Amino acid sequence: EPRIPVPWNGAGLSCRPPGMARQGSGAMLASGGLGFPPQNLARVVVWEWLNEHGRWRPYSAAVCHHIENVLKEDARGSVVLGQVDVQLAPYVIDLQSMHQFRQDTGTMRPVRRNFYDPSSAPGKGIVWEWENDNSSWTPYDMDICITIQNAYEKQHPWLDLSSLGFCYLIYFSSMSQMNRQTQRKRRLRRRMDLAYPLTMGSIPKSQSWPVGTSTGTPCSCPQCLLVNSTRAASNAILASQRRKLYPGAVRQSSTFAGAALWPAGTAAVAGGTTKGEGLRVPGGAFPPGQSVPGGVPLPGLNNLNRPGTQRGAGLGARATVPPGVPALPVKNLNGTGPVHPALAGMTGILMCAAGLPVCLTRAPKPILHPPPVSKSDIKPVPGVNGICRKTKKKHLKKSKTPEDVVRRYIQKVKNPPDEDCTICMERLVTSSGYEGVLSHRGIKPELVGKLGKCGHMYHLLCLLAMYNNGNKDGSLQCPTCKAIYGEKTGTQPPGKMEFHLIPHSLPGYTDSKTIRIVYDIPTGIQGPEHPNPGKKFTARGFPRHCYLPDNEKGRKVLKLLIVAWDRRLIFTIGTSNTTGESDTVVWNEIHHKTEFGSNLTGHGYPDPNYLDNVLAELLAQGVSEATLKD
Repeated sequence: EPRIPVPWNGAGLSCRPPGMARQGSGAMLASGGLGFPPQNLARVVVWEWLNEHGRWRPYSAAVCHHIENVLKEDARGSVVLGQVDVQLAPYVIDLQSMHQFRQDTGTMRPVRRNFYDPSSAPGKGIVWEWENDNSSWTPYDMDICITIQNAYEKQHPWLDLSSLGFCYLIYFSSMSQMNRQTQRKRRLRRRMDLAYPLTMGSIPKSQSWPVGTSTGTPCSCPQCLLVNSTRAASNAILASQRRKLYPGAVRQSSTFAGAALWPAGTAAVAGGTTKGEGLRVPGGAFPPGQSVPGGVPLPGLNNLNRPGTQRGAGLGARATVPPGVPALPVKNLNGTGPVHPALAGMTGILMCAAGLPVCLTRAPKPILHPPPVSKSDIKPVPGVNGICRKTKKKHLKKSKTPEDVVRRYIQKVKNPPDEDCTICMERLVTSSGYEGVLSHRGIKPELVGKLGKCGHMYHLLCLLAMYNNGNKDGSLQCPTCKAIYGEKTGTQPPGKMEFHLIPHSLPGYTDSKTIRIVYDIPTGIQGPEHPNPGKKFTARGFPRHCYLPDNEKGRKVLKLLIVAWDRRLIFTIGTSNTTGESDTVVWNEIHHKTEFGSNLTGHGYPDPNYLDNVLAELLAQGVSEATLKD
């Protein structure tokens, strides 16, 4: 179960309403996004940040009020989030570049200012949350929160979120969320909070810092004191530099740089993901709208509705840094560069605060493939039979009925304890929640069974419903501890897996050659085990090349990956976390290294823990060393 809902990547389940939902009694959602209201209407403002899964996560209402208050004073300023929420103490938002910066790690994330209808959940101060594995509560994304509230107000008994890319059902009667893939349920709650800020009319114009004469007591938090002291200490030096370099230029300071710290979409962002190239941006010495020497205007400053700034202007400004002006080269803010990311980020902010330009150099490009290899240099992997495996669609054995599979792995419990069945969330001493929905001869709704290896107990009818909603491959997986009974297989489409040895070394494994794996899956039609049977699926980015070191552990991983391939566990059909495309072939929770000579994307080497991590992921899918001995 993910800690935050991410677009479901599918595992053989359809997201159509289950049999337990009465037709027409729930809410089925139409696809579509939320647009901006007309300018003459009031709007609720919600500030959001982009997480590693590509989802925009809302800040709390209190934080949004704080950001709006700062925005009114200085649209090019910075927002210290710790002033309103102690848990956000390390975070600062740069309103000009529309990025959130974490001071202790250097992590940067885009932020945006989004608008919603005043009558929606954020306008009423209504927050919907789900209970995570730590028994704490996590708010839903704002669009999902609004959708849940709309269905709640219309008194729908259930809500299907599949059209939003999530394989979850919401049940208002039990206030629970059910994962349709695993049948696992989580509690959800609706609570009242501060309403989000309301705005009307035009967005505040960009202003310089400071805005006129100070009318209040300056902030005394450590971050602001640090910035202010740096600014004061450098004023004399800056004035001298400006007079020498730019005779006649207007002296003016800004909270960060006069131009964007880095335009959104062009700089290294959090999590090691690199978007485009860095820019060489002069800043601080010129007021808004004034051209830098050479006549190249600075990027637009009023970008609060559009997180991205004008890329063309930024590119034009790259060559305008005068010689002799110091600039900080930040090659990569994901920790792989020569400068510690937190130090680099804070130095960049302080230099901008002092009016000095910051140089964000071109982000290095990942080395995805090895040098060309001739056919004569490609060799079989020692100790591994063959060089190619093909898979076709497996047909289920008709002799194994769902009842036979469930009874095979459980022991009946005569006196069950008075605790919840984690599938239907009803007490074990009562009838299954699937009573009246499923009916099978010999399985009464009050019967309880205990799984043999792990000992977790469920209603037999609930286990049967879970099995029927899965791949029906003769295996069973405990929804609580994920223990696998039988041989688990997946929903991977037909394709080909090749593997061989190439005479090049991976970073961190200079004494070993490299095992190259090539996966190739063509487009096709989805089968009954896929999300949308009969519909075409796409296969982007194939053939996909992956790499392992040619050592004892690397060869062991290869052998287990071959087993996982034969069991159709490497890929599945679902929604891509990267592009958001649905009905496409995606990875299925077994990570691969697709970057040969670098680790800029996080999918390359060196990574000393990767082989152990992938062995653990294979074990979670029921693929262990014991399978190699069978």
